[in-house]
Amino acid sequence: MALIVMASTGQAFAHAALIKTDPADEAVLAQAPARFSLTFSEPVSPLVLTLVRPDGTPVPLTSFRLRDQTVEIDNPQTLKSGTHVLSWRVISADGHPVGGSLLFSIGAPSEPPAVSEAIDWPLGSAIWIGKVVLYAGLFLGIGGAFALAWLAGGGRAGQCFVAGAILCGLLAAPLSLGLQGLDALRAPLSHLAQPVVWRTGVGTSFGWTVLIALIALGLGLLSLAGPRPPARPLALAGLVGVGAALAASGHASAAEPQWLTRPLVFVHGVGIAFWAGALVPLGLALKRQAAGAVEFLRLFSWAIVPMVALLAAAGIVLAVIQVQTPSALVDTAYGRLLLVKLALLVFLFTLAGVNRWKLTASAEAGATEVQRRLTRSVGFEVLIVLAIFGVAAGWRFTPPPRALAIAAAQPVSVHVHALQAMADLSITPGHAGPVAASMIIMSGDFGPLDAKEVTLVLSKPDSGIEPLKRAATRPGDGSWRVDNLIIPVPGRWTVRIDILVSDFDMVKIEAPIDIRP
Repeated sequence: MALIVMASTGQAFAHAALIKTDPADEAVLAQAPARFSLTFSEPVSPLVLTLVRPDGTPVPLTSFRLRDQTVEIDNPQTLKSGTHVLSWRVISADGHPVGGSLLFSIGAPSEPPAVSEAIDWPLGSAIWIGKVVLYAGLFLGIGGAFALAWLAGGGRAGQCFVAGAILCGLLAAPLSLGLQGLDALRAPLSHLAQPVVWRTGVGTSFGWTVLIALIALGLGLLSLAGPRPPARPLALAGLVGVGAALAASGHASAAEPQWLTRPLVFVHGVGIAFWAGALVPLGLALKRQAAGAVEFLRLFSWAIVPMVALLAAAGIVLAVIQVQTPSALVDTAYGRLLLVKLALLVFLFTLAGVNRWKLTASAEAGATEVQRRLTRSVGFEVLIVLAIFGVAAGWRFTPPPRALAIAAAQPVSVHVHALQAMADLSITPGHAGPVAASMIIMSGDFGPLDAKEVTLVLSKPDSGIEPLKRAATRPGDGSWRVDNLIIPVPGRWTVRIDILVSDFDMVKIEAPIDIRP
């Protein structure tokens, strides 16, 4: 399973970012367009496309085509005057849904129809709980089964807890798939039983995670039922399945370079399962002074140091890839959750270090009081691990700084159209600061236009910024460019393109363009 997940990787994906629309946001059109188009930073799969008319009536848009990174949507009806809302919800390749809306008006703007963007707290809470329970099944359940088969020396302390955790995981895995479908469609919890919800969930990359997790959970449960020799390969396969399930989807697995990130996620998941899964069986074996408890402790203490070293190394590299800059630790929700997790890990590592180098030797020697103290300490470790599961589940709702940086680096584009001439303008990156502008100049009927000179003019009167004029150069690929351009502030700018068609003919076309912070 691990080889399949690692070998079947494609290009790296973040959350898809919308980089161009036709019509442009807040455009005023003389007549209704025959079709709409949405261009994203990566290929997407549309989930829900809706046109909201000026009277607030939603019209589902079901006829569309995918062309590389563009979704072309047919307009099914003649639109009346006023402001319309084109609402879209798509799913990116990392399995997470993204959505948004744009406004455009026919004839003249009117009061835009209301589009609800309320947060569905019941669904969000259910997704979070499902994640935590699934983590418990994968790490405490399958990890516990591995510990019982390989470390416990035939002991069965904690077997009921491990079986219960696996059963919880078997329930949470398919339920999480349905919740994924609800979130993708932005549907309420009451629609969970609808077939389209489950088909949508299966169609995301999270479907592979659930499938592999169910197989791994089943192997872990089977390892508990049989005698020790055949239980070992089943438990080992289940442990491998934990890493493979986590590597199949998610933010970290979708990061570039995937030849590095997916194996690191695999190692990180296996390490967590090995450590966390052994805690409850070990603690109960010591508490009950079961036969083989000391041998269990000795094997675990011997193996945990290199395992934690691999776990920490993989986690550090993944964190660096995801966060990228120290400032993102405090400036983003993802970074703040990571700081909370790191604080819990420092406490956990300190407690584990005390257990390993202060208490283990005496406990192995048979000191009863030390064994009781070690049991209590292991219990605290389990509580901290559960808290870490809760923090990690919160990442489901927070795009990592890496994804935000990719989205911020995407260009903003606008199509400027007039009777005499038109232009496709892209500004890269599409946020305030140093940028480069690229323009393709055409005649009014989309034919070639051999302009003598092109000048880009940017202004922002509401901020007191008078026109900034920059002459464009022609690099030879048919486009015109303005390099070393600085846009000082974000917001809505007015862009004008002055096209010198001949010595006596100057065409000026303009349109608004939104620059991100």
